[in-house]
Amino acid sequence: MSAPISRNLPSPGSPSEDIAQFDGAEALLRAWGRGLTPDPWLTVSEWSDRHRWLSSRASAEPGRYRTERTPYMRAIMDALSPGDPTQRVVFMKAAQVGATEAGNNWIGFVIHQAPGPMLAVQPTVELAKRNSRQRIDPLIEESPALKERVRPARARDSGNTQLSKDFPGGVLVMTGANSAVGLRSMPARYVFLDEDEPLCAIGSSTMANAYPASADEEGDPVGLAEARSLTFAHRRKVLLVSTPTIRGVSRIEREYEASDQRRYFVPCPHCGHAQWLRFERLRWEKGKPETAAYHCDACDGRIEEHHKPAMLAAGEWRPTAEARDARTVGFHLSALYSPPGWKSWADIARDKEAAAGSDEAERVFRNTVLGETWIETGDAPHWQRIAERREDWPAGTVPDKGLFLTAGADVQKDRVEVDVWAWGRGLESWLVDHVVIEGGPGQPECWKALTDLLGRNWRHAGGAELGLAKLAIDTGYETAAVYGWARSVGFAQVAPVKGLEGFNRSSPVSGPTFVDATAGGKRLRRGARLWTVAVSTFKAETYRFLRVARPTAEELEAGAAFPPGTVHLPGWVDSEWIRQLTAEQLVTVRNRRGFARLEWQKMRERNEALDCRVYARAAAWIAGADRWPEATWADLEAQLGVPTGVDSPAGMIGRPDPGAQGKRRSDWLGRREGWF
Repeated sequence: MSAPISRNLPSPGSPSEDIAQFDGAEALLRAWGRGLTPDPWLTVSEWSDRHRWLSSRASAEPGRYRTERTPYMRAIMDALSPGDPTQRVVFMKAAQVGATEAGNNWIGFVIHQAPGPMLAVQPTVELAKRNSRQRIDPLIEESPALKERVRPARARDSGNTQLSKDFPGGVLVMTGANSAVGLRSMPARYVFLDEDEPLCAIGSSTMANAYPASADEEGDPVGLAEARSLTFAHRRKVLLVSTPTIRGVSRIEREYEASDQRRYFVPCPHCGHAQWLRFERLRWEKGKPETAAYHCDACDGRIEEHHKPAMLAAGEWRPTAEARDARTVGFHLSALYSPPGWKSWADIARDKEAAAGSDEAERVFRNTVLGETWIETGDAPHWQRIAERREDWPAGTVPDKGLFLTAGADVQKDRVEVDVWAWGRGLESWLVDHVVIEGGPGQPECWKALTDLLGRNWRHAGGAELGLAKLAIDTGYETAAVYGWARSVGFAQVAPVKGLEGFNRSSPVSGPTFVDATAGGKRLRRGARLWTVAVSTFKAETYRFLRVARPTAEELEAGAAFPPGTVHLPGWVDSEWIRQLTAEQLVTVRNRRGFARLEWQKMRERNEALDCRVYARAAAWIAGADRWPEATWADLEAQLGVPTGVDSPAGMIGRPDPGAQGKRRSDWLGRREGWF
């Protein structure tokens, strides 16, 4: 029989009664209470204002992050908070509006407040590594709330590597859109897709980096990355950020148009009318961009730069369309909203004036300043109009302003067609020669004739002779034969190329990559060099250059010059060749899912002249013409003074300095022949 349980024993004192007997008991109890209190439920913007510190390594304005500096980012960041029902946030934007730092705020919030697996995707693995060094590491090091949760990389088993950051309850994995392995590496509750890198500059051909169309040929990188989040259902968050590119092929434009298309409405300081800022309402005196001011939609009142802070603070996002998916919200922002001290309205006016007259600069302005897509005009000029503009110079001679030669070779079954183009400053170009080598790639005589062409010179109008700086040859037909010939003559003057459809403004030519080749019946691993050419880019450029307005005869007599990019065709070229040059047009096609893309289509069967032009243009790009400093152009002009018949022709790129040829002979012992 068990002993009875006494219920009248004195209960032990509570901890608070024991602690109360010590000095400092109240402070100890308060600290204990704070430790038991859960962290406050913050939104991403509230967390950023409280915990985010900007490093001087990664920001022009180091110190505590303030959302009030870019108030339009508040709603975008808060849509990424766990308490918001939004699952996908699309942000199509201009450069210099604070989007990258807002994305980094979200990364910090996840590490501190809502831990879980997160995938951050840059265009390439190399850019992901650079972003980790330049942005993510400072984000962690400068914010105490994050530094205590991510161990230093030098600590053993810290879980902190260049592309992976472990923290309690989660992990941040960084990868490139070109790596299918990285995109399939793990399930991810959070996905940050940052499609561009701020490399753009008005007046430069450098474009923002974009995701490839396919990751290691395994499919759309955005689709692969988002698939990692599907298992988290309604708890997932996906952020897509990018500057747009070309209408019809821009992924971020497609995503934005499928969303509710929110715009940031700001009040007029004069009449209070709410409006979203349009470039058409920015006005200034021509040639005086410093006079730029915005004019209200309603009252046409003049709004100065100093009004902008109050307008931004009072602004709000409003949807302008109905989303196809209620779980997706979309935001668009131009540089017109850039806060004071970043990009002013005067800067935008100055950029616009600098871009005038250049389609390429206009495209960069539209993409990076207005945050809008560029409409590529792919209609070829009518061939008869081009024929009427032919000029007179003898076949096989180089006009006065041509400085170097490149050639494009198109390999056909029964022949090889070659066009030789001269190039001058501003990529002004002249067709110098059209050569058809009969016999095809199966005939040794054909390759011998092509080899002889490499050693040929063309007479310049000034009397010098120009050699062929670079020849680009298509590898699409009889690839092995092309590789074998290129190996036999060397890759210094010859560039085997492979054309790929699609636009790539950041680098229309990439390579070289080493590919296997066959020589003497033996397979040689990495035996040839191959360049990849985004043919769509150069076709669009060619047609744009053909449409360039030319000065009249009277203007030329008065000293006017042809605009950069002007294409000059000689009188000896026939109508068939001109028809081949204008044989394609750019059309919009839709796939089975309804997504649009731009595609070049033939309007007639033969287009060899256009292909040869594209390859010759690629050869000029490979030679470096798009990136040469003034000294290189000046050297090419100086070479035109070389007398006819010398061993080294003009038009050679990067020729050695004649004064540095070998070591100077020492005469300190006098002439030494026969000194014995």
